[in-house]
Amino acid sequence: MSEPLRLSKRMAELGLCSRREADEYIAKGWVKVDGVVVDVLGSKVLPEQRITLDRQGHAAQASRVTVLINKPVGYVSGQAEDGYKPASVLVLPENHWVDDPSGIRFSPGHLRGLAPAGRLDIDSVGLLVLTQDGRIAKQLIGENSLIEKEYLVRVEGKLSAPDLRLLNYGLSLDGEKLKPARVEWQNEDQLRFVLTEGKKRQIRRMCELVGLKVTGLKRVRIGKVMLGHLPTGQYRYLGPTERFD
Repeated sequence: MSEPLRLSKRMAELGLCSRREADEYIAKGWVKVDGVVVDVLGSKVLPEQRITLDRQGHAAQASRVTVLINKPVGYVSGQAEDGYKPASVLVLPENHWVDDPSGIRFSPGHLRGLAPAGRLDIDSVGLLVLTQDGRIAKQLIGENSLIEKEYLVRVEGKLSAPDLRLLNYGLSLDGEKLKPARVEWQNEDQLRFVLTEGKKRQIRRMCELVGLKVTGLKRVRIGKVMLGHLPTGQYRYLGPTERFD
């Protein structure tokens, strides 16, 4: 026999929304199970039951935005800390890239519930994703995420061929073996890293393990989404047809 699951958990598993969003939609009466409205939080369902969102639920999902920022040095990814401002303070009308192809216009409502889907260190620059959409957050930072992140990393020091192989696979951090990466020389003092995980200060710590010092780090791609020509300190919206996977 199939075991019943919490309705909100099952909705998240199906990719309908995040668990937090599911609880909101259930409470508002926007969720149907086998065609019947279920509005009691904590309700359980069987895996084979059909779960749907009504028109209002779909409209709420469609209204959630994802913001792509070219983060400068000196901003933190999440909450303000040690006197440094969060990158979200850059999401203002005057910082909206004039060449944003998404067609989405800034609205103050876009700031509600906007949270980082991944980190960039205070000393690192480049593509940072802030989103209102729990599905995108799960896709980018969920424990089973396989979305690639690409970085250009300026380094000082000597790197032997065996150590380059170690950067690709063989290093451990915090007592755990790192997943395979793709690391190669971009030019004489810059490496290109492609990772599918994001431990705290991972690239800087990996480089330290092979005797390199990182002097600059820029994220240029997350999945299929490129930083491109987005100016430093400005942002654009993820377009309706853009996807990370």
